[in-house]
Amino acid sequence: MTTSSRGPVRVTIAQIEVSNDHAANLLVVRSAFAEAERLHADLLVLPEYASGFDPRGVGIEHAEPLDGSFVTTLQRWAHETGVAVIAGTTIPGVAEASAPARAVNAVVVIDAQGQLSGVYRKVHLYDAFGHRESDRLEPGPADAPPTVLTVGGLRFGVMTCYDLRFPEAARRLVDAGADVLVVPAAWAAGQLKADHWRTLARARAIENTSVVLAVGQAGKGVTGRSLLVGPDGQVGLELDERAGLRTADIDPEALAEVRRTNPSLANRRYAVVPQDQQRR
Repeated sequence: MTTSSRGPVRVTIAQIEVSNDHAANLLVVRSAFAEAERLHADLLVLPEYASGFDPRGVGIEHAEPLDGSFVTTLQRWAHETGVAVIAGTTIPGVAEASAPARAVNAVVVIDAQGQLSGVYRKVHLYDAFGHRESDRLEPGPADAPPTVLTVGGLRFGVMTCYDLRFPEAARRLVDAGADVLVVPAAWAAGQLKADHWRTLARARAIENTSVVLAVGQAGKGVTGRSLLVGPDGQVGLELDERAGLRTADIDPEALAEVRRTNPSLANRRYAVVPQDQQRR
């Protein structure tokens, strides 16, 4: 696996507080774009459910189509600022006459020209620790092509929140060429949850010799604590529970050096295959 020799990629982490007011959330996102543009960032990363959030659960009431206000506004701001963006949102699910309508927890990937280059639909729904995302959301297909965006000399692979607990999800992105694992999240608060978040982010970085960019929501019911973890597992940047914006550079050459020193990806003996493909 090779990495370009181009210079560092500058990323702005937007650990924002998200409400159920979609118009107000767009104003917060606009400020994040302005900060990213001011600091000449190449990429802005927003958390899961950045378009609208309720800590009691998010469902069809927050869903907007991909040609709705949230995504099209992100496209326009990306085009105007030249800053690519990865952002969590909620889109309508597939209508079924025999079942209540559900939404899809999605992450949109928009390049610096404002083009929608990918949509990741969350595969692992958060049916744990007393939560039931599947009551409100439908899962994305496990065998969908991995969602990866190239920015500068790096490839950014997308997963979401609870996916972080499943190492095969991260490994599949690395198999698709990802150098950086991007994890937008609204990581639920609770006993040991912040410790799990940090530990899992470091584990995914170490086992994949990849950078992990884990961007959490701030506010009621969520953990915050966004992280930038190097491919050696060292935490280079970490926020607390409060809303905040931070910008950092990710160096492709530093990543390449870790992979030369620790060639665990080259030494592995197993591949990751979605369960649906295993049955074929």
